[in-house]
Amino acid sequence: MGGSHAGINGGGPQELSGNMTQIEYVPAAKYSYAAGQATSKFLLGLKEKKVYGRLCKKCGRIYVPPKMYCEECFRPTDEWVEVSQYGIVQTAIATFVSWKRERLETPIIAGIIRLETPREFGDSYTFPGIFHFINANYDEVKDLSIIGKRVKIVWNDERVGSILDIKYFEEVKE
Repeated sequence: MGGSHAGINGGGPQELSGNMTQIEYVPAAKYSYAAGQATSKFLLGLKEKKVYGRLCKKCGRIYVPPKMYCEECFRPTDEWVEVSQYGIVQTAIATFVSWKRERLETPIIAGIIRLETPREFGDSYTFPGIFHFINANYDEVKDLSIIGKRVKIVWNDERVGSILDIKYFEEVKE
């Protein structure tokens, strides 16, 4: 492509009709993102095979992914708690389109997992949960039998402090 950004394939401007011209441009955008205190601790925990949430002692809610401020009580959350690596499938989708917009023969299955909270906190978990890959088959998504199933985290062997340190969730066979 060389040093020109005039066209994706080096073609430059294209005449459309009359006096209209279309110019394709791929920006060389550079950006920086700071994860912040809550997300940083969460991601570092994933690197160590731990899932952290934030507890609000006033209302008893645990936020996973963590938040530094309780949306229910309008006050800062109080402490970090480690939550279970087991959870329940709340929603699931199957897509036959890859991240690169290519047609897939086997679908990617993902959904929202509501992780179990430590017993001493009861059922005080705050949605939305973790949206991630689920190791399931397409029929389980089509007939909705995946919803409500107990699943557990399967970790990647190499972890770097990313949400992708979680390889996927898989059903717990009890």
